[in-house]
Amino acid sequence: MAKIVHKQAIAPLEDYGFFGPDSVTWKVWGYASTPTVGLQRSVVIEELDPALVAAVTKTQDIYNRPRTRYERTVHYFATAAFGDTRSATHMADILVKVHSRAVGIEPLSGNKYDANDPYSQLWILVTGWHSVLKAYEMFGPGKLSEAEENQYWEECAIAAQLQTIDPRDVPRTRAGVRAYFEQMKPKLAGSLIAQKAMKHLLHGEAALPPLPLLMRPIGRVLGALLNTATIATIPRYMRSMGDIHQSRLADLAIRPVMKAGFFLLQLSPAIEMTVLKSIAPKTVAVVAPAKFGIPPKNPIKMTPYESQELYGYDRPALAHLELRAQQAMLVFDKGHGPDTKVIIESQAVLGRIA
Repeated sequence: MAKIVHKQAIAPLEDYGFFGPDSVTWKVWGYASTPTVGLQRSVVIEELDPALVAAVTKTQDIYNRPRTRYERTVHYFATAAFGDTRSATHMADILVKVHSRAVGIEPLSGNKYDANDPYSQLWILVTGWHSVLKAYEMFGPGKLSEAEENQYWEECAIAAQLQTIDPRDVPRTRAGVRAYFEQMKPKLAGSLIAQKAMKHLLHGEAALPPLPLLMRPIGRVLGALLNTATIATIPRYMRSMGDIHQSRLADLAIRPVMKAGFFLLQLSPAIEMTVLKSIAPKTVAVVAPAKFGIPPKNPIKMTPYESQELYGYDRPALAHLELRAQQAMLVFDKGHGPDTKVIIESQAVLGRIA
């Protein structure tokens, strides 16, 4: 079990990043449901995008290293929401390079896919932010006010500047988000590979640290609760596409259990950060200053575009074009696999891969 994380051991960040303590992002993403139910839901429903699941299946990463892939996902999203501008901008730049290797042919349509495609990136962004909000609504304090929710989606559009997305494509209201998912419905597919990936990702144990033998039954119980909670947040049509089954009674019964658990966890930032240290260790240094109320060295915030200009990075849509072209040539023209050096390089920033 990880040692208790104390406020005195946490170093201040360089600045407030892109959002800060007055943002709705910190309010929602800072709730205990985020790194568990919220992000698990996100990675599960993402697999309904044929291009995304083709890339995932090609690398086999979710099967070969589910734990480290989960840790890297949590670390990236936490840095985008809570990290200082320099760290978040650097991480986003590295991620463009990592995604450069995720190119290939999508087997259902025979079309090319590219993980850096802005529409694929938009799907990841919206499902991520929507999933975190959905978990907050169901297992946290409840729905935001209309004004807060509109601000939340405005802030999501700011986060879009860290990806290859055109921020103007990000929906800005609940109605806009609903319309986006309706627009995506005909493009989603409950293929066999999607169903396999979704069911594999619905294993809450991946979010838990390795446990001693005597504690493994407890881990299985916690994993089952997490899986049940995550499924309860997924709409019925997506469950049907993923061949995922759960009764309405289970959907209802899990709510008070998880609401109570997350509420109690929120009462102690030290305990909450200790739990986070167990499931995603590198993330603690990013999130803990916000949870403990530790002000940054420089109490400013800026947009990602401003940060990219300040620190000398290209905007993601224009970043590493030569590398991306080389990766496409290796795969499409020469029939080889992509260069994997970028994965090794990313470990210093995103976390280990094994």
